[in-house]
Amino acid sequence: MIENFLHYIWRYKKFALTNLKTTNQEPVSVLQVGSYNLDAGPDFFNAQITIANQLWAGNVEIHVNASDWFLHNHEQDKNYDNVILHVVWKHDTEIHRKDNTTIPTLVLKNLVNKSALYGYQKLFNKKQKWINCENDFITVDKFIVHNWLERLYLERLERKSKEITQLLKSSKNNWEAVLFKMLAKSFGLKVNGDAFLSLANSIDFNIIQKLQSKHSSLEALLFGQSDLLNEEVQDIYYLELQKEYQFLKQKFGLSNPSVTPLQFFRLRPLNFPTIRLSQLVGVYASENHLFSKIISASAKEEIYKLFQVSTSAYWETHFTFGKKSKSSKKRITTAFIDLLIINTIVPLKFSYAKKQGKAVDEAVITLINEIVSEKNSIVTKFQELQVISKSAMHSQALLQLKNEYCVKNKCLQCAIGNSLLSGN
Repeated sequence: MIENFLHYIWRYKKFALTNLKTTNQEPVSVLQVGSYNLDAGPDFFNAQITIANQLWAGNVEIHVNASDWFLHNHEQDKNYDNVILHVVWKHDTEIHRKDNTTIPTLVLKNLVNKSALYGYQKLFNKKQKWINCENDFITVDKFIVHNWLERLYLERLERKSKEITQLLKSSKNNWEAVLFKMLAKSFGLKVNGDAFLSLANSIDFNIIQKLQSKHSSLEALLFGQSDLLNEEVQDIYYLELQKEYQFLKQKFGLSNPSVTPLQFFRLRPLNFPTIRLSQLVGVYASENHLFSKIISASAKEEIYKLFQVSTSAYWETHFTFGKKSKSSKKRITTAFIDLLIINTIVPLKFSYAKKQGKAVDEAVITLINEIVSEKNSIVTKFQELQVISKSAMHSQALLQLKNEYCVKNKCLQCAIGNSLLSGN
């Protein structure tokens, strides 16, 4: 038995509500269970309960064992002075107020809805492997699942919005600078995302704007700040970038950056940081006022046009400095742009709308639904349980479900878990 399950039982009244009595045989009637409290203090605020035909208004505290009151040191905390009812699974001791009066106790053990108890025991059976409800996930009504996924996606956007707010603060409310940092992280992908972000943080965005019309200078700046121009490489283009970076470093007073080292190991050549940095430069060399264009774009085709750029000519025949490869145009693919839309553009649009005091634009939700579902191990496993992911909104929501609910055993806060507990 876990305390969170008792919270669920009390919150949703999954227990017999008639002929209730305290451990002292006083009749109890629950009028309002109170407001669920996830912060410090009693578990439910402002409940309304009649005990021995007298109406009480106050707080309710819930424990597995009554003695947990002392285990949690509630007797020393004034926040628990206004507890009107102690709800427990097992009554193993009496609890008293500071004036020595007994706090009425209600025992749930023999009152709980049998189907809810069975559902709880089944959900938290330790024999389950990947997620608690994997054997019953397919039985959950698709309407419940899809509504929950929509909520989870908005929850995920809210979390990302907090991260963007921090970036906005550190960027002195410059949305263009925030976009650059977010794009840099996305271009770095999972392996080099943090390194690319540290690179973006090492450069005042005003310098990026001043160099936008000079493609090679911008490339020299990013490669230099990434610590990729410190080797002795006998290559004409490398030496040109090296020279240009030294000039820019002196011109803009750049200090030696403490940027996270870039990784090449176990990456496909097209995802090498050299290629992705050059593509990022290509975006900024071809588009001014990129943030405003992204905010005004409503269809994915408009965004595709903004990002359909290539590397500089040098990288058409190279993946690393000084080593020639077969010539190929290394354009940003639509699949990669989809990742940018998922991880950068939609969260940015959402956050910007919030900062403007606007409701979430339907166009934002439409945009994410136009992107096909991501393919990763988590989405694949959910698809094996029940085919549900058709768009990037679904796949993002499934990541939120797995990482924030399933992994943390928060089945009682999950609509799918609640549905199974209720036998629906």
